[in-house]
Amino acid sequence: MRILIATDAWHPQVNGVVRTLTSLARSAAGLGVDIDFLTPDGFPSMGLPTYPGLRVALPNRREIAKRIEAASPDAIHIATEGPIGWAVRSYCRRNKLAFTTSYTTRFPEYVEVRTGIPASVGYAVLRHFHAAAAMIMVATDSLKAELGARGFKKLGFWTRGVDTDLFNPDQPAPLDLPRPIFMTMGRVAVEKNIEAFLSLELPGTKVVIGDGPQRAELERKYPLVKFLGEKKGQDLTSHLAAADVFVFPSKTDTFGVVQLEALACGTPVAAFPVTGPLDVIADHPIGALDENLQSACLRALQMSRETCRNFAIERSWENSARQFIGNLTALQPSRSLRPSRLVAGRTAVRG
Repeated sequence: MRILIATDAWHPQVNGVVRTLTSLARSAAGLGVDIDFLTPDGFPSMGLPTYPGLRVALPNRREIAKRIEAASPDAIHIATEGPIGWAVRSYCRRNKLAFTTSYTTRFPEYVEVRTGIPASVGYAVLRHFHAAAAMIMVATDSLKAELGARGFKKLGFWTRGVDTDLFNPDQPAPLDLPRPIFMTMGRVAVEKNIEAFLSLELPGTKVVIGDGPQRAELERKYPLVKFLGEKKGQDLTSHLAAADVFVFPSKTDTFGVVQLEALACGTPVAAFPVTGPLDVIADHPIGALDENLQSACLRALQMSRETCRNFAIERSWENSARQFIGNLTALQPSRSLRPSRLVAGRTAVRG
């Protein structure tokens, strides 16, 4: 089986969507499924307003068609609702091809924080975008219930996993900092609510892994916090393993795969009781959820690191990949891709 995934988020971006898609492809290959990506690579781009460090592609219709037909996929999945996602959606609609989507980012809330445009407007746009899909894949029960209440239909599950070979507790970084170390990781931007963590009165040291448009401002405002920039691979793993508590202050993430990555390193999680943490942590003794984030951080210090690691080991990317592939193969035959000549003189899409 050959799957084509369209995504606006791609390397060199460092975020949960990119990590999820690359991990999915690696695990799917082990199951005999090939995943190709239609990404912003090769398209002109522009800086995103209010976020100049993040660029978005400006795809053209002809090149989108060329790339899809060259991939000759058995199934098409649209991972993001940006320009690439809209362009591939339009191609599929014109050619009467079934496709699935996934809901991974709370863009309406992000846009509201940055521009003041009401989230209700964003959700109306996203309902229209996803309504054309054969299935909208979501990662958690609470997100499914929330989107259902907002009028989204054809919702299905696609859970997330963690690479427990890469993320492990074996080689913690030798951080010469006062203990306990409370660490967060991710894009340093207003929508990630990082300041809710930085403003807490906590013992020891606060550490931020990652970069973003709010970093310079927060470094000036919180001079005692250690901002270490982006980390990747073993360097990232070592830092997560060196923390005493991983703090996840976001209230807008739909899942937060970084929680599983921290747990795989044996590091308990402190978070608000919102979508994502409620589904990952729930009542398991691997972290603490509280509207009082300070209380959650202090309670998480008491959690067993071994229990955290064991919890993560049971959540593999292979299982996640099987579920994703199953969603595509289980589509109604009449909605699935089938061999057909799309336009006279063009290559057919294989089904």
